[in-house]
Amino acid sequence: MMIKKIFVILLAACQVVAQTQVDGWNNKVNNQIHAQARADRKIDKGIAETLDMANQPIKNNGLANKRVEETALTGKQLQVKYDFIPGEKVIYSNDFATDNMGELPTGWNTNGTGAVVKLNNFDGNWVQLYQSSAYLTDNKASFTENFTVEFDLVLHRTNPRAPFPEFIWGVLSSGKLSTIDNALLKNYMATFATEMNIQPSENSNASIHLQTYANGTSYLKTDIKKPVARLQAFNEKIHVAMQVQKERLRIWFNEEKLYDLPKAMVATANINQLYFIVKRYGGPEAEVGYAISNIKIAKGLPDTRRKLLDEGRFSTTGIRFNVNAPVLLPDSHGVLREIAAILTQNPELKINIIGHTDSDGDHAANLELSKKRAAAVKQALVNDYGIDANRMKTEGAGEQMPVNDNTTKEGKANNRRVEFVKL
Repeated sequence: MMIKKIFVILLAACQVVAQTQVDGWNNKVNNQIHAQARADRKIDKGIAETLDMANQPIKNNGLANKRVEETALTGKQLQVKYDFIPGEKVIYSNDFATDNMGELPTGWNTNGTGAVVKLNNFDGNWVQLYQSSAYLTDNKASFTENFTVEFDLVLHRTNPRAPFPEFIWGVLSSGKLSTIDNALLKNYMATFATEMNIQPSENSNASIHLQTYANGTSYLKTDIKKPVARLQAFNEKIHVAMQVQKERLRIWFNEEKLYDLPKAMVATANINQLYFIVKRYGGPEAEVGYAISNIKIAKGLPDTRRKLLDEGRFSTTGIRFNVNAPVLLPDSHGVLREIAAILTQNPELKINIIGHTDSDGDHAANLELSKKRAAAVKQALVNDYGIDANRMKTEGAGEQMPVNDNTTKEGKANNRRVEFVKL
């Protein structure tokens, strides 16, 4: 009898505990629901504020054109924040298409060795950079106080265990020396230089930092960053971009901004050279190393808004496509975003998008390609930014309207462009 009473008491206690747990669970769920509701209201408010911000006019701050820094909800999707805009006029361009395989690019200088090569899974020619070597390009022109630098970089490896040597790239002022003088290969910071130091690694040892030298002494040095994922993009193409506005320096890897430094540059420095350095202590050259291609240096910063709205015409080499194809490359996003912002803030504006090519290849094929590329730009503005298709016309001019001589690499680069004309 006593055992039966104890069992009844235990059963009742279990029911009380169970009910308490259920009530607690219900309260937790209700709290989560209320919290989610509050979060949703907060998100809605944030989206509304972002949309209001996107609809405000962009103010000119005396530079070429103030970029919209905030991430904005446009069209059907949330666009990645990417505000790189290439310079207005290409002064140096090199894809090594005409250089001899196995040799250093024509006009370059080095204290080691380097070779033009083909890479598996990548189009075009590349320069293989070797350890214990510094490299100077064959550029001779001044970059001016506002400029951009771009190139493609591949961290190639065939042995996952092979360590990468340190890689350095930067820009310098040669001072009284020529841009390819031997003295710059070792004492490149004598006048002015700013550079990024990159250490890829399979583990958390991956790191980057940036430093600037003026008159041979340290001018600025950033803390060491540990962006492991970025420096483990092995056997992938990384698009590197630098933008300088007098003293301000910004650097991107693909569409991610790594640095935005207001006082990294000496405004009076006459920067006129791009350099690369590979240190020692890496694995065998055949197993691990660096390759670069598609270098482009452009001077000036385009005043997109003024040229399109006031002058009625804006031309850019910053909208890129796959070779001989109308497929837009991801690094076109900055310019497209800029055009979309102008169209969004000026709803009465209508434009004609004109594609242009260089003179390489067949005339008829170039004309057709330019038409398809113009159409691809329009489609991107419609799909990614919600711009009304009826506000845009497209046409192709092929190679018929060059702005530069097609006999030079730089001339061809300037001729491969997209033009926006106010209707």
